[in-house]
Amino acid sequence: MTGPTTDPTIVRWTSLDSPLGQLLLTADEFGALTSLSVPGQKGGRTVQPAWRQDAGPFRAVGDQLAAYFAGELKEFQLEFRTSGTDFRERVWAALDSVPYGATTTYGEIAARVGAPRAAVRAVGGAIGANPLLVVRPCHRVIGADGTLTGYAGGLDRKVQLLTLENALG
Repeated sequence: MTGPTTDPTIVRWTSLDSPLGQLLLTADEFGALTSLSVPGQKGGRTVQPAWRQDAGPFRAVGDQLAAYFAGELKEFQLEFRTSGTDFRERVWAALDSVPYGATTTYGEIAARVGAPRAAVRAVGGAIGANPLLVVRPCHRVIGADGTLTGYAGGLDRKVQLLTLENALG
């Protein structure tokens, strides 16, 4: 889909203040969101020298994140583009179906993507590699026994997000 005047290696970035700390957002050359990272995130992105700082592509995501953190937005309507294995993409897409204020388990996500129950660890790995924290709600996935397990952004942020969504029983 790239034409002769586009460069697929261009990464645009900006940072935004949030209740979770300073968010790092990246977008591709078309302005589609490619990642949202929080400070100290396991596997989170860091600004690279060749990236271009440009707040332009991030106005909609900034507005929607502000509304989400204010408790006024329950579902993001953003253009995003991720790059993962077929399995990871299926898992990440399954995250999109977990509604605001609800939680699901790793086993339920495995079932949604047609993976056997034994694949729960692989599902957890895919969820942990989610490049779009908050936007793709991996924070809504909990342990089968109801415990709050794993979150690349830290369990304190997971609690913060689930509390915002009134999803903690």
